[in-house]
Amino acid sequence: MKTLSRIVKRDLKLFFKDKGMFFSSLITPIILLVLYATFLAKVYRDSFASSLPDGFSIPDKLLDGTVVSQLVSALLAVSCVTVSFCANLLMIQDKANGTIRDFTVTPVRRSVVAWGYYIATSASTLIVTFSALAVSLAYLSTQGWYMSFGDVLCVILDVLLLTLFGTALSSCVNFFLSTNGQASAVGTIISAGYGFICGAYMPIASFGEGLQKVLSFLPGTYGTCLLKNHMMNGVFAEMRNVGFPSEVVESIKDSVDVNLYFFGSKVSIPAMYAVIGGSAAFFSGLFVLFHILTKNKRKA
Repeated sequence: MKTLSRIVKRDLKLFFKDKGMFFSSLITPIILLVLYATFLAKVYRDSFASSLPDGFSIPDKLLDGTVVSQLVSALLAVSCVTVSFCANLLMIQDKANGTIRDFTVTPVRRSVVAWGYYIATSASTLIVTFSALAVSLAYLSTQGWYMSFGDVLCVILDVLLLTLFGTALSSCVNFFLSTNGQASAVGTIISAGYGFICGAYMPIASFGEGLQKVLSFLPGTYGTCLLKNHMMNGVFAEMRNVGFPSEVVESIKDSVDVNLYFFGSKVSIPAMYAVIGGSAAFFSGLFVLFHILTKNKRKA
């Protein structure tokens, strides 16, 4: 345990010492929030208002709260995964500069080294994602706040689980990379594509039926849906209070992926938690297994 603690402290110290790595991780969600608020908010607002049935109107504050809640949940869903790829660059740097060889010639078990990378990356990524969450909630409060205290707690849990999943996924992917150039290429691909395949940039409901079925197998989809459920729970309750029929509210939920379906069956909130939590545990174990198998292969 002492060895693991020292490795984690060493990895965290190096992460925060590298100002470029730290600030690029920290500023990315903030930049996304500014871009979302500047360019996408009006598009979302106009799209949502035009999708309402004839004869329905919605107060401006509720409309803004709905749009911003959707934008913020998308931002957090993407950041929890993409930031972890940036925070996980230390493992690749250790390979590139030969530091990893110093670990392999010591009695330290490879599994301890793996857990050290994972815990340190999780901690550094959580600092960034929780900072992004705080800024996002502050922005939401200025536009239209309808969240309860329970909703906020659930969002915190969602961000935690999705960050652990993102860290585990990035650890497995980055394990096979050995140069900074490879890491930059993979990071660019993930940053550009992940938001689309997890339903953050565009609701999965807007895709074709075949693609919807494919995306329903991806764990990130459920993480995005969890965030949307808890970020937007209050606005849907307010819609009912102002006179929206339940059928209309459910239709809106379907259109923005608050309701998620797996081959026609609605997925429950506990099932979503099971998927994202189980995926985080699976990829974490797989990452440690990669290290162990590498050691055994070298011994052979």
